[in-house]
Amino acid sequence: MRDTSNPNDKLDPRRWMALVILLTGAFLPPLDFFIVNVALPSIRADFRASASTMQLIISGYATTYAVMLITGGRLGDLYGRRNVFLAGMVGFAAASALCGFAWSPAALIVGRFLQGFAAAIMAPQALASINAIFPDHEKSKALGFYALTFGVASMVGLFLGGALIALDILDLGWRAIFLINLPVIAVAAPSAFITLRETRSQHPSKLDLGGALLIAIALFALIAPLIEGREQGWPIWLILMLATSLPFFLLFWRHEKHLESTGRDPILAPSLLQNRGLMRGLLAALFFYALAAFWLIFSVYQQGGLGRTPFEAGLAILPAAVGFVLGPFASERILSVFGRFSAGAGMVLQAAGLSGTAVLISNGLPRFLFVALFLIGAGQGIALPNLVRSIVQRVDRTQSGLASGLVNSMFQIGGALAAAIVGGLFFSILGSATDVQSIGLAYSVAAVAIAICLLIAGWLSVSLTSTKPLRP
Repeated sequence: MRDTSNPNDKLDPRRWMALVILLTGAFLPPLDFFIVNVALPSIRADFRASASTMQLIISGYATTYAVMLITGGRLGDLYGRRNVFLAGMVGFAAASALCGFAWSPAALIVGRFLQGFAAAIMAPQALASINAIFPDHEKSKALGFYALTFGVASMVGLFLGGALIALDILDLGWRAIFLINLPVIAVAAPSAFITLRETRSQHPSKLDLGGALLIAIALFALIAPLIEGREQGWPIWLILMLATSLPFFLLFWRHEKHLESTGRDPILAPSLLQNRGLMRGLLAALFFYALAAFWLIFSVYQQGGLGRTPFEAGLAILPAAVGFVLGPFASERILSVFGRFSAGAGMVLQAAGLSGTAVLISNGLPRFLFVALFLIGAGQGIALPNLVRSIVQRVDRTQSGLASGLVNSMFQIGGALAAAIVGGLFFSILGSATDVQSIGLAYSVAAVAIAICLLIAGWLSVSLTSTKPLRP
């Protein structure tokens, strides 16, 4: 199976223009995760919805997105990354319109599930296409912009949601947070058709539908309870669902081994995971995204402990946003100094920043948090592109989409695990207390737990240097 994105092909002169479009596709999924959090009170008041309905609006999107990422990445490898990217973008626009014009909570929940599905089809093509169209000497810079996109999306989501609701454009209220996607995609989709070079196998095989279904069920059985468990009080049905995830993973693995042994094309070839260092890199990605729990506990501390509004809490993380922006620009210089240890260096910075926030908050010194928050953001901006590159370069270019889906899926699973475990630790320590000292103590313990996860991820990423990648 030969990929049209052969590294010996002539460089695409439009690759930097294409990067802007690809980053738009990478920007929208995390944006729509963060932006909705700010709008939940308005949505609840408008629909008079229950707390469980509000949770479904968040978790429905996050779960579907995480479950379908591997399949979405594989679709791009088989049927063309530009084609699948465009299909996902158009689907995301349609789902956003359904959310924006939703006439009931049920319609909004359906729209959010569809948004998550379309996002999982669109997002992996961005990373896979970057890997395919950029030569190795430019890839570090392109991945730096990719990392920057994630940071900017999370920050913009927190600010834009509050701003759009406050402005109440055309009396749309919270609906504007979904409808704003439409003009963005109206520009991005035609531009993608014009500027993106198609990269795919010249002889695509059939999609492994059985494997796609089994991995989707297994991931759903794992992630849905982790997202819903604490909110629901861990009812028995969620515990049973979580327990069934292991048998489904085993069934998926047996199915994939059978397909590969009979000469057919599994969605995830077991032999792929034998690539040196790939499993270790994916495990590093799992621990790395424990940082997702930081935004939850820091927001609770800001709003519950310090009594700040959601918009003020968003302003409080501006130092991290600045770090996110500057970190990727320093990534190439860091790479030239630390080499393959660069991802680990970024994670050490993050761990130092998190530990710094724990010390400052536990000692009642929140006004000095800006330095520690900057370190968290800068470390994220440095670590993310270097970690992603070290993982993706361990697979053949023909499987870039699958590798992208695997990495993003590990990020989402890591985030869900962190939210469940670290979030559970935070709320267990906090109990029913509402004073700033108790919230500060719970935050500090949880922040140190996240820092430990990042140090583990850093150690795993450093250990990757002992294994030779498939591509330099």
